[in-house]
Order: sequence, then structure tokens, then C-alpha cells
Amino acid sequence: MTKVRTELAQSDALSHRIAYFIVRNLVTGFCLTWCRMKVEGRDNIPAEGIFILAPTHRSILDTPISSGVTRRRMRFMGADKWWSNKWFGKLLSMLGGFPVTRGSVDREALKRCISLLEGGEPLVLFPEGERKSGPIVQPLFEGATYIAAKTGAPIIPVGIGGSEKAMPKGAKFIHPKKLHVIIGAPITVPTVGTSKEQREAMRMVTGELHTELQRLFDLAQARSGN
Repeated sequence: MTKVRTELAQSDALSHRIAYFIVRNLVTGFCLTWCRMKVEGRDNIPAEGIFILAPTHRSILDTPISSGVTRRRMRFMGADKWWSNKWFGKLLSMLGGFPVTRGSVDREALKRCISLLEGGEPLVLFPEGERKSGPIVQPLFEGATYIAAKTGAPIIPVGIGGSEKAMPKGAKFIHPKKLHVIIGAPITVPTVGTSKEQREAMRMVTGELHTELQRLFDLAQARSGN
């Protein structure tokens, strides 16, 4: 068993799954009541099989919000700085997270993403990368389309409205601002012949994903009152 698969198997322990569902239910319940969170389009999330959830990213709240749109356990990447504290890093790993190095092509993280999907687990990837600010969806990294092309997983675009107002960057508390989440239809990366053709297909799908994320984000922001 490879190092990556060994680490992923350890993170799949029953205690980790129980911890995930307990924390997910607590945080989701809080968002539903404190932030009056509404979710549209749940039927676009597959009931079984793999997929990549690709939300907009304006707040640290977006990760727990993403886990709350489905009853299935989600896995997610986080900036490696969150693992600098040994005990907090262990907690994040128990909750399904794994670190990624910002500002570089983290091949180990890509391998983990592919291994998770090949093992049947759905994944959260923020295609804008780190948290952004404002109403414009920023240029997307091609990680989501690359992993989708490698695994055959559909990409599920998600617009999250109101999270920046509820907990902006640097905030220590969650404000009672309305949250609205809209889940779009799955987007697939076609499998084509040559490497050049595959790269072009990935580029085209990344553009399609960007357009759809902007549409969903605009709607979600409007319905959250922001």
C-alpha cells in the first residue's frame, strides 16, 4: 500500500466518521438557525458514486457549509498552515481534511484527491483556491477539471451567498447574516484522444465551470440579500 493510500485508510477509521457526522450536524444546525441558511438544488448531488463539489469561496464558513449540503461524508483540502498545530491538525484530519501547500503544484495533494475518488469518496475542491472577496468569481485553477478528467467524477458547481458577510476574513465571530446556497447541475470533462485534445477539453470545461459559478453566485447573493 502506498504512503498516500495508507494515510487515507487511517483517516477512514470509524471514529473519524463518527466525529465528522457529529461536528457536521452541529455546524449545519447552527447555520440553519443562526444564519437562516437555505439550500437549493440538492437533487443535483448524486445519491451514490463519486463527484467533486466545487463551491465559490468567500469565507472560512464555506467548508462546513459545503459539508452540510449532503448527508454523504465529504473530504476536503485545507491550507497546510492549519496543520502546523499538532492537535488541531489531528482534529482536521479526523473531520476529513488533508493539507495542501499553497502557491505550488502540490502533487501529493493531487494524488490524495485522486485516491479518495478512486476509493469512492466525494470531494470538496474550491476552484478559486484560497478565499477571495467581492462579487466576481476569480480565475479558476484547473485542479478540479484535471482530477475530474483522471477519475471520471462529475463536477458539481455551488454558489454560496452571504458567507462573506456572515464571517469575513479575520472575523472571530459568526454574524447572523442570511446564507443561501444554490447547487448547479453536474458538469463532466469529456475523454478525448490526444493529450493536447484532453488539455483543450479541460480548458473549455474550466471556462464553463467559471461561467456557471458566476451565475450561481449572483443568484445566491441576491437571495441572501447581499
